[in-house]
Amino acid sequence: MSRLVAVSNRVADPRNAAAGGLAVALGETLNATGGLWFGWSGRVVETAQGGTPGEGELHLQHAGDVTLATVDLSREDHDAYYLGYSNGVLWPVFHYRVDLADFDAGHLNVYRRVNQLFARKLAPLLRPDDMIWIHDYHLIPLAAELRAMGCGQRIGFFLHIPLPPPPILTTIPQHEWLMRALFAYDLIGFQSQADLEHFARYAQSEAGAEPMGDHRYRAFHRTVRAQAFPIGIDVDEFVSLGKGHEAQETYEMMMAQYARRRLLLGVDRMDYSKGLPERLKAFQALLAQYPENRSSATLIQIAAPSRESVDAYADLRRQLEGMSGAINGEYGELDWMPIRYIHRTTSRRRLPGLCRAARVALVTPLRDGMNLVAKEYIAAQDPDDPGVLVLSRFAGAAEQLKEALLVNPYDIQGTAQAIQQALHMPLAERQSRHQKLLENIRAQDVHWWSREYLRSLAESDQG
Repeated sequence: MSRLVAVSNRVADPRNAAAGGLAVALGETLNATGGLWFGWSGRVVETAQGGTPGEGELHLQHAGDVTLATVDLSREDHDAYYLGYSNGVLWPVFHYRVDLADFDAGHLNVYRRVNQLFARKLAPLLRPDDMIWIHDYHLIPLAAELRAMGCGQRIGFFLHIPLPPPPILTTIPQHEWLMRALFAYDLIGFQSQADLEHFARYAQSEAGAEPMGDHRYRAFHRTVRAQAFPIGIDVDEFVSLGKGHEAQETYEMMMAQYARRRLLLGVDRMDYSKGLPERLKAFQALLAQYPENRSSATLIQIAAPSRESVDAYADLRRQLEGMSGAINGEYGELDWMPIRYIHRTTSRRRLPGLCRAARVALVTPLRDGMNLVAKEYIAAQDPDDPGVLVLSRFAGAAEQLKEALLVNPYDIQGTAQAIQQALHMPLAERQSRHQKLLENIRAQDVHWWSREYLRSLAESDQG
């Protein structure tokens, strides 16, 4: 078996299940192959004397049989590569928010420079028969930089966020260079069929790519294979987490405190892609149109802090705080607040208990690559008395989770009606929907995702 080399913006110890889905997904193969995981160290160092960015120090450490290789970034490189281009251009445009993109030409130059730095640090660590799996929008040009240095290994890429259609993608200055870089890969993975179709349209209309059959496209003297691989969760791990002390304690506390209420739950990062203002408006419409829910339904909305130094995120926080206060002021009673808004991160160990206590989960992003909270909510439910998932049709998860109540989050009245349907859904229908949803997330869990992607990469033609 070839050694797996994983590359991502941030690196985690694959032995730690709490490190996140990517660590769980990659951990098995990394351990089995004595693999290497490469990425940014998370450290920002001061600019070198004379004002020029430093080269970035390489750190090597071992996590069992896995080697972790990380590189420091200078302040200038971090701010332009990570904040400026990755999250100031690619993140908003890929989430269909061109209006929030900052197309500063200098950011692109540093984005490429950091990818060149990563290539220089990674290349000497590679073996001829390695299989390289690069992750996410921060590192789109990394394979092209490795190829320029003579690397001929199989290299795959997976985009964890959405890919927009060509009319939006082409708003990025030098989008041709960015998308050309994708053809340096042997396999490109997307979260959904919609993302795959957007790539195919761009490749053919903008890059003049020739369809070769079997999901392959040829352009720029290279052939790349593109497929959808919807990422999943470790269902058994999340179910086991739900049996832990903190999850049980959270569930019992919520059931005791809200014995007379029906709980609705939203768990998100504070991000403009998550549709949080629209969600609060839909809940407000629910209370206005269906007054029987007053003093009966409570929405717990957790919005974990994210990029708070960015103006768009600070504005969103102020908007949510104002809306929550206004709705509570209009509808609240002495013994009932309609919305419990929490701007803090919730412990992962408590999350299953919180999910199980909620009669309805609201997962209503305006655009999302996948959204694993939707799948975690399903895994946490009591199959004898499950809750209902209200899911945006614009989340990648909607392609798989068709038994959820799918909504258009821009349609405030329609979302309110779906919430009302969820709150009053008969037990038999809830059980039937949940059974099918659970079967789906078990069939395509995070281990399936990793296994299928790596099998396809191993079978891909090179070049």
